[in-house]
Amino acid sequence: MPGGRRGLVAPQNTFLENIIRRSNSQPDSSFLLANAQIVDFPIVYCNESFCKISGYNRAEVMQKSCRYVCGFMYGELTDKETVGRLEYTLENQQQDQFEILLYKKNKTPLWLLLQVAPIRNERDLVVLFLLTFRDITALKQPIDSEDTKGGLSKFAKLARSVTRSRQFSAHLPTLKDPTKQSNLAHMMSLSADIMPQYRQEAPKTPPHILLHYCAFKAIWDWVILCLTFYTAIMVPYNVAFKNKTSEDVSLLVVDSIVDVIFFIDIVLNFHTTFVGPGGEVVSDPKVIRMNYLKSWFIIDLLSCLPYDVFNAFDRDEDGIGSLFSALKVVRLLRLGRVVRKLDRYLEYGAAMLILLLCFYMLVAHWLACIWYSIGRSDADNGIQYSWLWKLANVTQSPYSYIWSNDTGPELVNGPSRKSMYVTALYFTMTCMTSVGFGNVAAETDNEKVFTICMMIIAALLYATIFGHVTTIIQQMTSATAKYHDMLNNVREFMKLHEVPKALSERVMDYVVSTWAMTKGLDTEKVSS
Repeated sequence: MPGGRRGLVAPQNTFLENIIRRSNSQPDSSFLLANAQIVDFPIVYCNESFCKISGYNRAEVMQKSCRYVCGFMYGELTDKETVGRLEYTLENQQQDQFEILLYKKNKTPLWLLLQVAPIRNERDLVVLFLLTFRDITALKQPIDSEDTKGGLSKFAKLARSVTRSRQFSAHLPTLKDPTKQSNLAHMMSLSADIMPQYRQEAPKTPPHILLHYCAFKAIWDWVILCLTFYTAIMVPYNVAFKNKTSEDVSLLVVDSIVDVIFFIDIVLNFHTTFVGPGGEVVSDPKVIRMNYLKSWFIIDLLSCLPYDVFNAFDRDEDGIGSLFSALKVVRLLRLGRVVRKLDRYLEYGAAMLILLLCFYMLVAHWLACIWYSIGRSDADNGIQYSWLWKLANVTQSPYSYIWSNDTGPELVNGPSRKSMYVTALYFTMTCMTSVGFGNVAAETDNEKVFTICMMIIAALLYATIFGHVTTIIQQMTSATAKYHDMLNNVREFMKLHEVPKALSERVMDYVVSTWAMTKGLDTEKVSS
């Protein structure tokens, strides 16, 4: 996957996800990560287990200084000599382990076994400190001989303490050589492997698992996005205009291919990684399957069922085939999930502008299909002053009835399907944009009720969409406006202070050339 691709959720550096995955296998593993390249070593990550044992939430821990090793947890009985040793270990980028008494947020004392390990990158520079914690309070608490009220007896407390000591010692080998990374990995109980390096590398996944940001998945997401838009356009059109019949083989084949591609997408989703709640890339096949089954599997399955098979062999125009085609609208629920991926490959302003315009046209298309269905229903019921009947008279393609003993009167002839759809779309667009020329208008009660509802929806949609469009356009032109405003300020300053013309030209050249190189970005502000 190219490193320059925008908007990737998963980090290319796999150190954090490796540490999280290994620590999750240990029920009592708590750890912090601190930035070793910045003064005071601010905390950049803490896992949920640390939040539970300390009583602090993640927001309260992040960015606090690690120079004094969780100084916000110090208390009256915290040993100053141990604190000094910890500071020395951090300053000299060494690894060591200590027993220290800290205090929870509610001021409850807590004995912890603290282990410090410097993390080096591929250039052998220490970039992070990994601090792991083990709760050893049970081994440090004295046996209370006077506590006999409903609690454990003295012998029971002694047995519990010995048992916990043996269990803890079994998972904590002695650190013989603190310079060996493998011993440290054993000591941390994260794994017997060597400590993962802090470097750029692709996550290790099973052979049949796809990374959700690989090049193939990116292309596949674009294909699914295009097919979802195709479904969003064609399904309402086919249902309203009854466009798909058993004789139209080409359209049936195209939709069958689309159904197969959506089914393949379901299979791929069972074999695609995702980003877990802790920011790690989840590549375990069982976890991936369970996550997909609990989230989008039912909707995706309903969207790829072969409804067209029923419609192809259904000879009754108003039969169950049309109902199955309408059920295909379930696929539109994928639209919101798929279009969010546009932001990975496009700038925010351009992506939002495209999405808003497409959504506006989609809503107009859906309303046009409903508008035609209402007009067709009124015409079938013998109402000869509906908009569809008037369109037939204007285009000199009048409707006529054919009487049948089985079905009764059947409406035939009339305007072409193209003329009816264009007119319906024209009417919905004029209503949504509040233009309303009046040459196509609501005549029947059903048409008037629908038009009222459409105008209410369109008013909110118009204000929301074009309000966002205005903001996006202002953001796109903000840099140019800032540039001209700066030039005007410089000119006014030089006029006010009567700067010589030669010096004025040099200043203007400097300002223009500086802007050409920096594009108005404040480097210090961005880097801070």
